[in-house]
Amino acid sequence: MFDLLRRGWRYFVAALSGKLDERADPKVQIEQAITEAKKQHELLSQQAAAVLGNRHQLEMKLEKQMDDVEKMQASARQALVLAEQARTAGDATKAAEYESAAQSFATQLVASEKAAEDLKHLHDQALQASEKAKQAVAQNAMLLQQRLAERTKLLNQLDQAKMQERVNDALKSVSSLAVPANTPSLEQVAEKIEARYAKAMGASELAESSVESRMLEVQRSALDVEGSQRLEAIRASMGLSKAATPDATPQPATQDAPAEEPTRARKSTS
Repeated sequence: MFDLLRRGWRYFVAALSGKLDERADPKVQIEQAITEAKKQHELLSQQAAAVLGNRHQLEMKLEKQMDDVEKMQASARQALVLAEQARTAGDATKAAEYESAAQSFATQLVASEKAAEDLKHLHDQALQASEKAKQAVAQNAMLLQQRLAERTKLLNQLDQAKMQERVNDALKSVSSLAVPANTPSLEQVAEKIEARYAKAMGASELAESSVESRMLEVQRSALDVEGSQRLEAIRASMGLSKAATPDATPQPATQDAPAEEPTRARKSTS
């Protein structure tokens, strides 16, 4: 009994939703869709900003940790120098104290280096995440612009459809005078068939004219080019040479040079 009531309720909700969709103003629905797309883009931008903020925070922590490593190294070296000076002066007690201090600095240095390695690993992950976040925001912004352009197109089509419906209503009122009220006229039947055919053709045209996938491929290609440029900039900042490509490998010497000998010989004989 409960399952029957639940199925009945779902059927009622589906039927009511269908009626509401039929009676809803398409302009309102289009604006609702655009508003929702803008909201989703804003949320995505906020998430991307949080990812980028985390990357910058890790960069600051890593820089501070590297400073601590350098300080520990300098302190350990200075303690060793002072211990050596104390031994030279014959002060064994001072030398032992400085040796102990150097050992403490070395222990702290190891801990600082380990913390720096952990931060570097986290920073590398955050760097990858930030690049993906920026790409996602850029791609979603392009899709949003496409939806905005599609909204203008749909609104124009809606106005044309309304105008055509008014024309159809006028034609129906004229044709209804020539036939009984309970008998459909040939024009009415033809109009229904043409409307269905036009609707099917319109749907087919929209499906065939969709270039969203190709645009995404072009956008992805542009992002790949930008990523390659960024990688080369990072490699240049590190002082690394550009990796050799198959096209850049030196070609073996051709046999064109020996071919000049017969030519020279002919010139000498002439």
